[in-house]
Amino acid sequence: MMMRRVITQCGRACAPLRRTAIPTRAFSTADFIGRLENELKGIEEAGTWKKERVIVSSQESEITVSSGSHVLNFCANNYLGLSNDPRVNEAAKRTIDNRGFGLSSVRFICGTQDIHIALEEAIAKFHNMDAAILYPSCFDANAGLFEQILGPEDAVISDALNHASIIDGIRLCKAQRHRYSHNDMTHLEEILKDTHTSARNRLIVTDGVFSMDGDIAPLKEICDLAEKYDAQVFVDDCHGTGFFGATGRGSPEYAGVEDKITIINSTLGKALGGATGGYTVGPKAVIDLLRQRARPYLFSNSITPCVAGASLEVFKILTESSELVEKLQKNVVQFRTQMKAAGFTLSGADTHAIAPVMLGDARLASNFSDAMLEKGIYVIGFSYPVVPKGQARIRVQLSASHTPEQVQKAIDAFIEVGKDMGVIN
Repeated sequence: MMMRRVITQCGRACAPLRRTAIPTRAFSTADFIGRLENELKGIEEAGTWKKERVIVSSQESEITVSSGSHVLNFCANNYLGLSNDPRVNEAAKRTIDNRGFGLSSVRFICGTQDIHIALEEAIAKFHNMDAAILYPSCFDANAGLFEQILGPEDAVISDALNHASIIDGIRLCKAQRHRYSHNDMTHLEEILKDTHTSARNRLIVTDGVFSMDGDIAPLKEICDLAEKYDAQVFVDDCHGTGFFGATGRGSPEYAGVEDKITIINSTLGKALGGATGGYTVGPKAVIDLLRQRARPYLFSNSITPCVAGASLEVFKILTESSELVEKLQKNVVQFRTQMKAAGFTLSGADTHAIAPVMLGDARLASNFSDAMLEKGIYVIGFSYPVVPKGQARIRVQLSASHTPEQVQKAIDAFIEVGKDMGVIN
């Protein structure tokens, strides 16, 4: 190999340099794409391929799919039926006329309008907390929270089945990380005892309602343990806010612990109109710190004016009446009672609008949902990696916009397909 000496500016010779051969690329682009194609083939062969059905109408209890068929939708997060409510739509239109379509800015530059401030105040009042901060989504709210309020001296204690966004948010922080078995209060207490002297602050983190199973966090017991061991409690209540509890204040209201929860993260993208946007609500010091440091807040555009205006109308509807909450609960009782009587296995709480019909096999769940669509019922099969292997299901979600007749039609279709496929007798 050819070598040469290098002379510096001062005339002194440096050690000789060797020419290093450029290594041959180990994998070509074709190899890379080929590997991904093989992975995709494996997903398809396992029966876990997720197809996106195309809707060509607004989101309601009855929708139109791309084939032109009119079907009943039983898999939306549209728990209160507000996604196409005329009052909400009109509020969005008015706001576009008065405040425009977008803001082309983050909040701290020129992206804060009066309606954003009003919405944050309405959210805080709804939850009976000090203050609130808006994000583009609750995924962003979870990504922005833990890194800012917890340091290496603190501990975060998380339920094993918490949502992926909570898990990702916790990964961003430097706190000691602990995980307790799902809804296992004995295990949680063991961790609280173990960290009692080793951590400055302990934050217990849980979903209020676990979206894949429809089961509810035992918030009363969690808050009792938090009080006993001087810890704080965080709840992600995306599948509770607006429709769960007597007046729709979510899982804390359902458990009777509204005054014992430190921080709540939730979404505008499910029961509260179903568009987009998330938020954190809690003590003023927490919210002020997030406004100064939370990266998803500082580096993401403001939610659009029409979403803010429409969401203000949603909170007005919820504070004036609990009629939609009560109607939804009747639909939940009707569906769950008759499905269980027919022989189906349903997971989750009997009081919640998420009613997973457990089938076990991924391909069975996929075929079952296709057969339901042919009978005019739009539902989706969930399988690994969304849920654990061997626990495939069809997650039914009831809405206040469903009529009793529509709920009955869904039940009848489940029974017919269930018998055809040997799921029930």
